[in-house]
Parts: sequence; C-alpha cells; structure tokens
Amino acid sequence: MVLKTPYYMAELFLEIGSEELPSAYVQPALDYMNKELSSFFSKNRIEAEVPKTMGTPRRLVISVKGVMAMQKDSVDEFLGPGISVAYDDQGQPTKAATGFARGKGIDVSDLTRKQTPKGEVICARVENKGRVTSSLLNEYLPQLISEIPFPKKMRWQSKSRPFARPLHWVTALFEGQALQFEFDGIANDAISRGHRFLNPEKFQVKDLESYLVECEKHFLVVDPDIRKKTILEQVQQLAEKAGGHIKDDEELLNMVNFLVEFPVAIKGNFDSGFLELPQELLVITMKYHQKYFPVWGKEEKLLPCFITVSNMPASEGNEIQKGNERVLRARLEDARFFYDEDRKKKLEDFVEPLKGVVFQKKLGTIYEKVSRVTDLAGILASEVCPQKVTQARRAAELCKADLVSQMVFEFPELQGIMGGYYASHSGEDAEVAQAIKEHYRPTFAGDDLPSSDSGASVAIADKLDTIIGCVGVGLIPSGSEDPYGLRRHALGILQIVLDRGWQLSFQNLVENGLNLIANKAKLNKDEIKKHVEDLFSQRYKTLLNGEGFPYDAIDCVLSTGMDSIVDVKAKVKAFSDLKKQPYFEPLAIAFRRVASILDKKVDGEIDPGLLNESAEKQLYAAFLKLRDPVLSHIKNKEFSSALEKMGEIKPSVDDFFDNVMVMVEDPTLRANRLCLLRDISGLFSDLADFSKIVLKKS
Repeated sequence: MVLKTPYYMAELFLEIGSEELPSAYVQPALDYMNKELSSFFSKNRIEAEVPKTMGTPRRLVISVKGVMAMQKDSVDEFLGPGISVAYDDQGQPTKAATGFARGKGIDVSDLTRKQTPKGEVICARVENKGRVTSSLLNEYLPQLISEIPFPKKMRWQSKSRPFARPLHWVTALFEGQALQFEFDGIANDAISRGHRFLNPEKFQVKDLESYLVECEKHFLVVDPDIRKKTILEQVQQLAEKAGGHIKDDEELLNMVNFLVEFPVAIKGNFDSGFLELPQELLVITMKYHQKYFPVWGKEEKLLPCFITVSNMPASEGNEIQKGNERVLRARLEDARFFYDEDRKKKLEDFVEPLKGVVFQKKLGTIYEKVSRVTDLAGILASEVCPQKVTQARRAAELCKADLVSQMVFEFPELQGIMGGYYASHSGEDAEVAQAIKEHYRPTFAGDDLPSSDSGASVAIADKLDTIIGCVGVGLIPSGSEDPYGLRRHALGILQIVLDRGWQLSFQNLVENGLNLIANKAKLNKDEIKKHVEDLFSQRYKTLLNGEGFPYDAIDCVLSTGMDSIVDVKAKVKAFSDLKKQPYFEPLAIAFRRVASILDKKVDGEIDPGLLNESAEKQLYAAFLKLRDPVLSHIKNKEFSSALEKMGEIKPSVDDFFDNVMVMVEDPTLRANRLCLLRDISGLFSDLADFSKIVLKKS
C-alpha cells in the first residue's frame, strides 16, 4: 500500500449547467473563471497547473490538474512597537508588548526582536497550518459561481441568487469525489447531463477524461476549439458544393460557436430575386439577424443561398432547412417593401424631417448637426482637396438623410449605407453617393477607412462635430464611460488623416468646429480646446504605442504640440530611430542641460560682442553653422536629417557648460548667455521635448 503525502496532486473538475446562455456571455465567463481560480490557488499557497476551460451555451467547464491536496504551511511576521516601548527598565514586557502578543494569538515569551531602519522592534511570528484543499474549495466555489460577471443577471423563480439563466446542476469534483456544498438550493453532485434533444440522459463524472468520453456518447462537443474547427470545415464544404465560398469572419464564427453543443451545418436557399437588394442588406440580415453564413460566388457577388449551423442533425423532411428559409424570406420581403417605398422619394426629401430628430438634447436636432458638418466639411475640403469642395458639401448635406427612411428605421445597422444607394438612385454624383455610404467609417477597430477625399472630409467633420459638441456641453469621457464614443471618433479622425497624408492644421480645424458650435456650448473656448486636445493626445499615444513606438519618444514629440497630425508620427519615427543610435544618450543629456536652465521666458537677442569666453564663442559659431540647415530640413519634413544635424552641436554644448558660468552676477552677460541657450533650444523645441526621454544612465 502506497501512502499519500499531504501534498500529493489531484484534479479539480467543475461544470455549471444552465439554460442556454447568450452566445456573447460564454467566453467571458470562462475567462473569468480561469483567472479567478488561478488567483485563488496562488493566494492560498496551493500549487496547481494551468486551468483548462471549455463551454457550450448550456455548460461552463473548468478543469485544473496537479492541484495540491493541502495548502502549504506559512509563517506570517508582524512588527510591533520599539524595544524601549515594549520592555521596561527591568526588561519586563509592558502592556504594549502583552497587548501586541495577545492580538497575534501568541504568548508574550514567544516574541522576538528585529532590527529595522527605524530601530529595533519586537516581532511576532505566527505559524499558519495548511488546510485541506477540498475544504477551501467547498467554501470558495459557491462564491466563484455567484460572482461570474454576466452583463445581465436575474433571479429565477424562487431562487435568491441572480444568474444569467436558470441553473440546473453543479458538478464539482476533487480527487474524483463530489465536493460538499450547494449553490442556491442546488446540491453539488457527480452527475452531468447530455444534449437536450439528442441524448438528455444523466451521466456519471469522475474526472475530465471520463467526462469527455461521456460527452462524445451524449452528443456534446464541449471543447470550443474543436467545435469551432468542426463548424468551419462543415460550412466551407457546403459552400464549395454550392459553387461558392464563405469569407473569413471570426466574429460570426465565434458567435455561432457558442450557440450550439453539437454543430451540424445546413444549407438553405432563397429567391434569387432578392439579390437585387443591396448586398450589405442581405449580409446584415443573414449575419446579424439570423446568424447565417452568406455564400459568395465569383466577383464577390452573393449566391442565393446561406448556411446555418443547427444544434442537431437535419431531419428527413428537411424541416430545419425549410424553417430557416421561411424566416429569412419573411425578413427579406419586408426589406424589399421598405426599399421600394423609400425609393419613391429623392434622398434630399428626407432632409427636412431631420428637424424632428434629436441628436442630443443640449446640441439640438440632427438637422442642426448636418448644417454644422456641411460647413466644417467644406472648410476642411477647401484646405486639403479644394477640387472636391462641392462634392464634400453635398455629401454632408445628405449624409444623415437616410436616418428617417423606413429601411434604416427597421435596419439601423444600414445607416449611411442606404443613404449611398438612395443617393445613386436620386441621380447624385457617384462620389457624393460613395462619401455618404462610408462617412461613418471607421466604426470599429480594423474597419475600412473612407476611400475618397469627399468621404474622408465628411467623416472627419461629422466625428469632430460630435467630439466638440459633446465636450462643449460637458459630456466628457471619464474612466470607462464614453456613451457618445468620443474616443473612438478621435482615433478614427487620426487614422483617416494619417491614411490620406493630409497636411492640415489641427488647431485651425478645432477652432472652426468651435465657432460652429459656439451658440450651444456651455464651457468656454479654452476649456473645450484643452479637453479636445487632451482627448486626441491620449488617442494618438494609444495608436502609436500600438505600432510599437517607444512611449517616451511619443511623449517627447506630443509634448511640443500636435498641429500637424502627419508630422507628429514622422517626428516620432525619426526620434525612435535616433534613440537606437549609440550616441543618443550623451546627445539627449546635452540637450536636456540646455532646456533645464531655461526655466523662465528669456527676452532679447544675442549680442555677439558680449561673448567673451572661448567656449561660448565656439558654441555661437556652431549654432550659426547649423541653424539654416536644420531649419531647412524641418521645413522639408526631413526630421531624421534635422535631428542628425543637430547632434553636431553636442561637443560645443558640453564644452560650454564645462567652462562657462551662465548665471553670473553681471545681468547683461547672464541675459546674453541665456539668449544663446534659448535660440539653441528653439532649434529642437519644435521637434521634441528632451526632458521626456527616459535615459538608462539616469
């Protein structure tokens, strides 16, 4: 007989069974359970392997192998009062010492002494004997289940604890034995359940291995990775049989993956006449409303079929296929009716009704917003694409018109897209129609950007008006709160400007936006500017960090201002490249010495006649030699060359500080030397603030 040590390893298995959870709830719940259970073992001095999570809409599963059967012993050390306070002149413990010992649960004679930076103090060492892991789990697992952070919880029937859906069973085992706890009246047991329809019988669970064997018998594919792969293979095969293909769509695949326990792909068909409707409408209806995979043919044209993923095999009468076809047909019939009705009017006929649609109660109607966006888009286009001012203004005038159409009322995801189609039907210029269709872009991370100058102008104007307007009435993002998506809008503007390489004045653009919103604003101009600039600066940092640029290189450039969005990125790149050079740190130190002494504004001009020290004469000569080439490089946007050229002044700067006293008593000499340093600092102050650089040597 082999005796187990107190620290032998065992397996924890937990399954939480419920009614079908919403697809979007499952993976976040599994991630939370993984993180919290790992943290629990770590905090409780219990060694364990990395948890494995699995799940379906009806079950959340986590298994942890290599779990110590008993937590490790520990010794906690507590420092008490100083020796002079703890003992009297005869060396006897005082009330302070006895009280401290009693509070820690030990005898005063067990106190020790310890030397600290504040002197010698008394010390209590408290031994904590490890508890049996199963006992700790009995206490913790009900808490874990209760605290899973679903987006929405409810209390079901007579249950007292809220959960996303009604709970039916809890299966928690340690060392192959059911743990002894209950959750909200549901006693833990070593029993699980099979597929609701295909094999709903209960089955015994011993560990993860036996569980997976039984799952296969009971039509359960609990591993999300295996289920996802199965779905993808089945869908691709059916699409190929139909003469088409499906597009990569991780979002839809993940959504469908957590809708089923036993995936079976089924192809359905729809009337080819519906292909006359906008493709975006068909895709949104199939993907978001029905969770179907659209099938694409040649030249990126949709085929009149779809693929759904069922939770059970197709029946002999193809009832699952027919049922899905009926549902899709009904939705597309409605869509065709709305489409035909909307096209009985011109798009511009929908503009006037926007006067009755509130954008935001403090900012007025959508009609008022459109008026501001039109003016702002015109101002922007006149600066960056003057040949497209007419198209940009016309697109802005019509960009929100489809919001009052029947189609967008029924399918709000199509706003902008339908406006583009209706603009084309109304005889508007092709670029105007395209600009309307894409002016909301980018709407999410990785989304396409506007493809035309007109579309980009309207997109920027629309987003900037929302940012300035919301900030102007006090709706400023804080923490995770950003109900109007101002951070996303700011990031979108930055991405569009960088994509098109537009050299425009960000300050002037904000100023124009402020003028247009002035009659609505509650904050003063300077306050609004500050909040808007901070918002864009933070978003730009996030964007550049995501591209791998060093955070201090980003900070040192953004600290000098952000008038040209395009130049900021070019400067950050140039500065990041400079940081890689072996001579960078000595150069940065030299420039920081120049900047650090200029703590106040320095007036006046350099008087060469007052330069009486050899080192300051040499520095002035080096400055004159470099000034014009550096300014020329900056003017031509050759920032790397400018920084490289400026590096040539380093030896003269070092020699100056080694041999010249700047803050001399003579006010005339002191002012002249400060003017020299000010002009040198001015050469690089538009490129970077060297005080923000993190130096290894410091």
